[in-house]
Amino acid sequence: MENQTQETYAMPRIGEKAPSFKAVTTQGDINFPEDYSGKWVILFSHPADFTPVCTSEFMTFASMEKKFNDANCELVGLSVDGLYSHIAWLRTIKEKIEYNGMKDIEVKFPLIEDISMNVATKYGMMMPGESNTKAVRAVFFVDPKGMIRAIIYYPLSLGRNFDELYRALIAMQAADAFSIATPADWRPGDDVIVPTAGSCGVAAERMADKENMKCYDWFFCTKPLAKADVEKAVLRQQ
Repeated sequence: MENQTQETYAMPRIGEKAPSFKAVTTQGDINFPEDYSGKWVILFSHPADFTPVCTSEFMTFASMEKKFNDANCELVGLSVDGLYSHIAWLRTIKEKIEYNGMKDIEVKFPLIEDISMNVATKYGMMMPGESNTKAVRAVFFVDPKGMIRAIIYYPLSLGRNFDELYRALIAMQAADAFSIATPADWRPGDDVIVPTAGSCGVAAERMADKENMKCYDWFFCTKPLAKADVEKAVLRQQ
C-alpha cells in the first residue's frame, strides 16, 4: 500500500501574516494578499453557489461594496464551487433575484474558484462538524500590511450581519489611527476607551485632551472621539 501524504495547515491566527495563495476568480487571477498591499481586505467564504442564505449575503455585500471601498477595504469571496458555477449564479442574482428591497444587484468583487479546497483548507474554512465538502461562513479581516486582524466564523445555517462587519472594520481602523480601544457596541461618534498605563493619572498625562477623559476606575477610562474625526481618518487611508 502506497503512503499518501496530505498537506496540512495550522489555522491562521490573529496577528499572523495572511497565508498567501494564487487563485482564479470571477474577476481574473489574483495573488493574495500581495495584490491588496496598502488596502484592507475582507476575505469571506460561503458554503455553495445557488443556495438561499448565500444569495442573500452576496446581494447584501454587493449593495454595500462602495461603502467598504470608501473605507479603503476590498471584498474577496470564496466557495469550493467552480468558476462557471460562480458566473451562472451571479448572473442569476442580477437577472432574477429581488430580495429585501435589492434588485438588479451585480457582484463586481472577485469570487474565488476553489474546487480543490486548497484555499479553504489553508484558511481553516472547512469544519468537519458542519460539512466535509462546504466551507463554513468564515470572515478574515486583513490589514494593509497583509496581517490578519480579526476572524469571525458562522455555521452554515446562520447568515452574517454585514452592518457588524462594517462596524468592526471601522473600529479597527479607528484603533490604529487614534491608539484607542472601542467599547461594546461602539459606533463612530461614541466615546472610546483610553488605554491606561497602570493608572488613569498616568494615561491622562499622555493625552492632550485629558480634561475630557472620564475615569470609572483606574483601569477604565473613556474620552470623546467625534464621528467626523473617525470618518476623516478612515477616508484618508484611500
